[in-house]
Amino acid sequence: MDQEVDPQVLAVINEKRLSGPRLNPVEIVEKMGVLAARERPFDHAWLASGDGVIATIWGEHVMVGTGARWFSLELLDTQFRTGGRARSPNQVQRAKDRLVLLKRTFDSQQTFRAVLQTNRVPIDELESNKSAKVSTRVRDDEEWHVAAWEPDEGLAVLVRGARGWVPSGAEVQAARARRGVPDAPKAGTADSTPVSGEDVQAAALAYVTRHFSGYGYKAKDVSSQHLGYDIEVSSPKGETLLKVAVKGTSLAAPRLELSSDERACSAREKLWRLLVVSDPLGSAAQHRIYKATEVSQAPGFEGE
Repeated sequence: MDQEVDPQVLAVINEKRLSGPRLNPVEIVEKMGVLAARERPFDHAWLASGDGVIATIWGEHVMVGTGARWFSLELLDTQFRTGGRARSPNQVQRAKDRLVLLKRTFDSQQTFRAVLQTNRVPIDELESNKSAKVSTRVRDDEEWHVAAWEPDEGLAVLVRGARGWVPSGAEVQAARARRGVPDAPKAGTADSTPVSGEDVQAAALAYVTRHFSGYGYKAKDVSSQHLGYDIEVSSPKGETLLKVAVKGTSLAAPRLELSSDERACSAREKLWRLLVVSDPLGSAAQHRIYKATEVSQAPGFEGE
């Protein structure tokens, strides 16, 4: 709600709201190049034309730091909201999709465009109250970037404007306190239950299936047939588009290698691709896809 927004931030939002065309929240995102905006109105980040990333920035979460620089903390826990309340499956998936896109900009050192928004109910009711609709959404003229990605701290830092500035530790701590975010757990307190390679691979297959299905494609798991690939991706009309061999990697299992069936299929099948999912069991899983001629470039790949 407006009462929760820093006055400097609210002034910018109101100026944009009053000076721009009268568009609803979906139309604003659509005008920024998101062709599927109407099909994904409840998402919090989108891939626009030209592979640019657009993400919502909640005005209630924006802090004004040194030199009037804006920043916002991005929590990396996709399973629970601030305060410990569990998200629904759809909310979890939207949170994961947003983190994947933001992490992609961080890894490539790219900026992303933002839509600033405020909400009709207090910020801590978002996702749990059906009335928690967008009150105001405006396009931000300034680009944003991910200045830090700290899995051990459970957060990333999003900064408005040019690179080179990051909030101080005291400013980050103040932002944590404002949002009620607890400090990260100390080393040694995390669950030490070992994770098997089968668990990682199963999570990777589920991730890839959700990824392609989320874009309207059909993703059929054929891994049990030992065809040299795991997922067959086809268009809504049934046309086969890709035959994807899936590999999940983690800190505990960073290496990957192709089976004899996968090597043979990669040599003869033009639609064959290798898709590597990093940390598929974590809250910020991400992936990269390789053609047969690029497989040796995959981190952790072991050849014959």
